[in-house]
Amino acid sequence: MTVLVTGATGQVGRHVVRGLLDGGERVRALTRSPGQADLPEGAEVVAGDLARPETLAGALAGVERMYLFPVPETAAEVLALARSAGVRRVVVLSSSSAEGGDEHDFSYAMHRPVERAAEESGLEWVHVRGGEFMANTLAWWAPAVREEGVVREIHGDVPHAPVHERDIADVAVAALRPGGPAGVAYTVHGPEPVTPVRQAELIGEVLGREVRFEELTPERAREIWIGRGMPAHVADALLQPPAGPPETMSQQVRDLIGHPGRTWTEWVTDHRAAFT
Repeated sequence: MTVLVTGATGQVGRHVVRGLLDGGERVRALTRSPGQADLPEGAEVVAGDLARPETLAGALAGVERMYLFPVPETAAEVLALARSAGVRRVVVLSSSSAEGGDEHDFSYAMHRPVERAAEESGLEWVHVRGGEFMANTLAWWAPAVREEGVVREIHGDVPHAPVHERDIADVAVAALRPGGPAGVAYTVHGPEPVTPVRQAELIGEVLGREVRFEELTPERAREIWIGRGMPAHVADALLQPPAGPPETMSQQVRDLIGHPGRTWTEWVTDHRAAFT
């Protein structure tokens, strides 16, 4: 039977496609623009749009398991169509913020309704709750590193545990295996705490040149975040440093994927071209 990967060209989705193919699965990859997908050979690339469920009938035909990118507005309808088409298991890409229960949180409002739709769909379900993506720095830091050799950020001495997108994909691939646990949520953090100051140093070590760190004032950080499209209330929440040490990758997740989490240095090495 076929596994459908929605959001197949996303940061996580394309690694889900690769991981499933490497495991011998038949993979159908859904994207709005198949001609621009640039996905691994062996995937059946099909056109469709989760925001338009009427486009999905062909993509769902013959599918047994499904990786679902979060589109809260249509999730319940998409899952109903999936069940009618014979899908038995859905693995939902979600966020660690879905654990919090804060309906005013932007990320919670995006992800928790999709989780709830899966739980109420009648399908086997697994949630993969990603923590802070290392890949966020491709937009936030990479341009300034390339052009000025600097990382600008707030809370430079506060550790956090960002996660490599490939680790999130590995959890999703494991959860898509037939016969695996259902009705569970895996929260995926990075393997080790690291401060933004140290992240800048490690970027420099990978690139072989100095990368400086400049601390942003709260006012400037808020201005930058809102300029990137972040809602003001989200920006205001991020101005507060996290309380307590960051959570790191759990033993449960390490056992599931069969390897330690990938480090910040490994991630920068994988994305070296973006910083040069």
